[in-house]
Amino acid sequence: KAAGAQVAYEPRRGYGQACLHGIAQLRPGVDVVAFIDGDGSDGPAELVRVLEPIAQGRADFVVGSRALGPRAPGSITPQQIVGNAIASTWLRWRFNQPATDLGPFRAIRKTKLDALKMVDTNYGWTVEMQIKAARHNFRYEEVPVSYGCRVGTSKVSGTIRGTFGAAYKILGLLAWYDFWKRN
Repeated sequence: KAAGAQVAYEPRRGYGQACLHGIAQLRPGVDVVAFIDGDGSDGPAELVRVLEPIAQGRADFVVGSRALGPRAPGSITPQQIVGNAIASTWLRWRFNQPATDLGPFRAIRKTKLDALKMVDTNYGWTVEMQIKAARHNFRYEEVPVSYGCRVGTSKVSGTIRGTFGAAYKILGLLAWYDFWKRN
């Protein structure tokens, strides 16, 4: 707030819930929406790199890939590495999206985000966006971003319940959109 940011508080739990609430708070005239985790793992200075493909007219949707960039030791758990590999492979093979990561550091044109009609309120937010963007044939690009160790313990990858919950939700959404929800 001291730097002029509008801060929105969302009391309901869930990563997707926080993102949906943030989107609802956007002022009219916003052209591009960027998402970045607030736990210190993403470097805000790299936002320029994430926005560049959109600013240059090459992409509608950009994901900052932790798989392509340098990672601090211990910043990503083994279960995250395996899960990202499975989900990214599924996105490449079945949705024709050249994904290497489900990274939370991303940017998308506001008109394109609106077209996605995002609904997931928890673990599936990032993969839902990538699946729907692929289905809409959005111009997709990834850029390498660095990834540091987070401040605090993750409620997802830092717990058995969170790890299994995220895996179930992400794989479930991939299967749902792949085999049952064709449009």
